[in-house]
Amino acid sequence: MIVPSSGDGLRLDRALAELLPELSRSFIAKLIDDGRVSVAGRAAAKPSQRVESGQEIEVDVPPPAPSSIESQELPLTILFEDDELVVIDKPAGLVVHPAAGHRNGTLVNALLFHVKDLSGIGGELRPGIVHRLDKDTSGVMVIAKHDEAHRRLTEAWGTDAVRKEYLAIVYGTPKVASGTIDAPIGRDPRDRVKMAIVAGGRHALTDYIVAEQLRHASLLRCRIRTGRTHQIRVHLKHLGHPIIGDTLYSGPQWRGIPDKKLQKTLSTFPRQALHAARITLPHPRGGASLTFEAPLPVDMRELIEALR
Repeated sequence: MIVPSSGDGLRLDRALAELLPELSRSFIAKLIDDGRVSVAGRAAAKPSQRVESGQEIEVDVPPPAPSSIESQELPLTILFEDDELVVIDKPAGLVVHPAAGHRNGTLVNALLFHVKDLSGIGGELRPGIVHRLDKDTSGVMVIAKHDEAHRRLTEAWGTDAVRKEYLAIVYGTPKVASGTIDAPIGRDPRDRVKMAIVAGGRHALTDYIVAEQLRHASLLRCRIRTGRTHQIRVHLKHLGHPIIGDTLYSGPQWRGIPDKKLQKTLSTFPRQALHAARITLPHPRGGASLTFEAPLPVDMRELIEALR
């Protein structure tokens, strides 16, 4: 390929990113480091070397390497799939990535089994996780099949082009039926496992509306306009209405409820009652935006019925 006039003086990795949008910058840097890129007939020295218009660049892209993660036949509900992405309804309790303590039985293990046409992320045959849901949060998740789709989706994720809506069952009912929680989130200085509202934290915005008032609780519809760790959980605690079943951010509020049967239902609910109900996003290949919805899971439906 030939460097166009618009690429004159650019870093090699940036020029290649523009010429080969299907490859990520990190993968391009690896190709250069591995000696698989030449400029004007000479092996490229480093990603930062400058190129000139008219120069010829040759790139040897190896086939994607097999994933180092084991493929496993685990149940998975696929809401949508095409050549660019796959959208799933993640069940509560499913860890997204293999890690210490969760080497198997994760969403990535399941995707490697169910998705047969992965083109690879960063040179490896694996799914591209665009965003995460906590282990015990259920609902819509979007996964890219190849580098370019992953890059385009990631770029869109922090913009108004992507709309993320959640359903949460919380203790009590907010005094104001709808509003916006604008409070910065950062690592809790007293407990590094948790996030908290802290001065100097990252800007965070959550819109909420009371969808249904229940006995001693409410069903809230929340839209997050930023994507901070544990954002909805932290913001709803800050509002004074933590999510039922959230052992990290709520206490035993159920003790103040006079109905003993309901006390037991709330105290034994096994996870935070939070569900990613809907995502609207632009397709990585352009065109109209797409909307994906995941129905409320059985455990949250039963909890709502008990609270009515």
